[in-house]
Parts: sequence; structure tokens; C-alpha cells
Amino acid sequence: MHEQPQIEIPGPQPPERGPSRFALVVAALAVVIVLAAFYLWPGRQSPSRGSAQEVHPPFGPAERAYAPKIKIENVALSRAENFLNQQVTIIAGELVNAGERTLSEVELTVEFDDDMNQIALRESRLALHSGNPPLGPGERRAFDVSLEHIPSSWNMQQPAVRVTGLLFAPSK
Repeated sequence: MHEQPQIEIPGPQPPERGPSRFALVVAALAVVIVLAAFYLWPGRQSPSRGSAQEVHPPFGPAERAYAPKIKIENVALSRAENFLNQQVTIIAGELVNAGERTLSEVELTVEFDDDMNQIALRESRLALHSGNPPLGPGERRAFDVSLEHIPSSWNMQQPAVRVTGLLFAPSK
């Protein structure tokens, strides 16, 4: 006797709702909670770079008039590796306050040129910030600014460094 083969056509399969999908949902929820907790943590400081809320010292008429009295001397470049094994360019030098006012913040802008003498990179950083002792008249203070990503088009010449923000210390 010859048997007729029977073909079963399965109906639509219900979606798998096993433990692996549940674990995936729980893991995703845990990641969201951890990220939210990190972002909302009360003692956390906001990032200083790349933030829309970055605060720059003022550079109005009084600060612009005083800026030439801030001398930037002994500028030197060096390279180092950070903890992620990335190359970091460090610009070190000295700020000299040749004026008569005490400063609590000084912002410097560094400009790297390319081979066509066009600006390849412009970065502004605080060389003196409110957490440091103020820079009094006639005083000199070492500074360093670290930059992580210098474009490969940089012409390998000394970058231009200029004062682009000042905050005067309160008078006593």
C-alpha cells in the first residue's frame, strides 16, 4: 500500500516571548536608567567643551582695551598621549599681566594655519580660570592648553595665540 504524503502548512507563528526578549528589554531599560542617573546626578559638572552653555569671559570695550597689556611669552608646543592612547597637543607658555588691574579669568584663542595660510583650527580655552588665584599687576603665570584633534592639514608652524576674553577681579 502506498501512503499519500501529508503536507502541513503551518499557520502564523506567534512572536517569541521567551526569556531572551524579556532580558533584552530589561537590559535596555537599565541602560536608559543609568544614563539618566548620570546626566541628572546633582554633583556632576557639565562638560566644558562642545556645550551650548559654554560660558566665555566678557570681551567688551574695557576688556579689549586691556588685552594688549596681557603678554603671552615662552610659547612652546609638545605632544603627549592621553589615557586613551590618543595624541594630544599641548601649548604651554606664560601669561604676563603688564597692566594695572587684577585678572581672575583669561581666555586664549589658538589658531593653527594650513599650507595655504588659512585657519585649519581655531580653539578657545581658559588659560586662567576663577578656581586659580587671580593674576595681579606685574605677575606672571604659567599656562597650558591641551588640544586633542589637530587637523592633518596643519602647516606645522607655531600657532597664533591671542587673548579673547578677560574677567577683571573685583576691586578690594
